[in-house]
Amino acid sequence: MLRRPFESAQYTSEQFQRLMADHGITCSMSRSGNVWDNAAMESFFSSLKTERTARKVYRTRDDARADVFDYIERFYNPRRRHSTLGYLSPVEFEEQAMLA
Repeated sequence: MLRRPFESAQYTSEQFQRLMADHGITCSMSRSGNVWDNAAMESFFSSLKTERTARKVYRTRDDARADVFDYIERFYNPRRRHSTLGYLSPVEFEEQAMLA
């Protein structure tokens, strides 16, 4: 995905970096121009948007937070099949890995 300079600059600004540090958040950014660095998260957020949030309007942040939590914990992890995991859900994949 190509980003315009101002889109990525906000995340590298001194003010944003200080805010993250003040809250104990470690910054992790992909290498410039390498779309594969964050492919797994890009794929997740694409799924979240297209499968759950694209056509919804949330009344409050708490409503949005609860709906995203529900998507992840009740659908994405336990039931949604992932091609990169051999068409198992993440929960099934982890259970099989523990048995191996």
